[in-house]
Amino acid sequence: MRKSAKLLAAAALSAATSLSVHAETIKPTIVLVHGAFADSSSWNHVISRLEKDGYPVLAVANPLRGVTSDGAYVAGILRGIKTPVVLVGHSYGGSVISDAATSASNVKALVFVAAFAPEPGESAVALSGKNPGSTLGPTLAEPVALPSGAKDLYIDQKKFPEQFAADVPRTTARLMAVAQRPITDTALAEPAPKAAWQTIPSWFVYGQADKNIPPVTLRWMAERAKSKRTVAIDGASHVVMISHPGEVTKLIEEAATAK
Repeated sequence: MRKSAKLLAAAALSAATSLSVHAETIKPTIVLVHGAFADSSSWNHVISRLEKDGYPVLAVANPLRGVTSDGAYVAGILRGIKTPVVLVGHSYGGSVISDAATSASNVKALVFVAAFAPEPGESAVALSGKNPGSTLGPTLAEPVALPSGAKDLYIDQKKFPEQFAADVPRTTARLMAVAQRPITDTALAEPAPKAAWQTIPSWFVYGQADKNIPPVTLRWMAERAKSKRTVAIDGASHVVMISHPGEVTKLIEEAATAK
């Protein structure tokens, strides 16, 4: 009987240890949120690297209709994920992840990729105009009026490569221009309702040649958020995750493994 009890105890201890080790080795899910004038395929080079390193990945189709509604949409997806999450946003997607993460308890880290990190009350339009350097306005095509009264915004296809993706191969940038997804003018002007970066550890990466959001503003937002690490890449455009996927992936994985 004593021998049986000892064997049972040993088995229980072994199982508990195995579960503990397994829990510690489970990688967080990386959730990627694209910004305006892009789509989920903008993360393809990052996705392939993350999956090669064993991370589960989900690239969300950001509706681009408004910070509050887009944030609620992403938050709903997050609540359905059973692992810890590293939430990554590009450009306007930064505003969305900062709102969404306040409604999902499983987000362990935020990564802002050439992205807005607004305080409550700040809009993407206000932040992009905080410092000189953004040349986006003159490159926009004629807006498309919507029944709601809002307008869909696109970048003029001929101006897209130089404005949005100057360090991406021209043929790729032209395809991106054709496939770009619009954002409403009201989404860019909507004040941020929440700021998850105030309580969740954050990492930042951006290009020094960004023409959509001035690099000085990107650096300032990172400093304000007390970024765990900020990577500024010389010569990189607004789509730094396409032109420099290795550096972006490395930062995401640093956030994923941070204690």
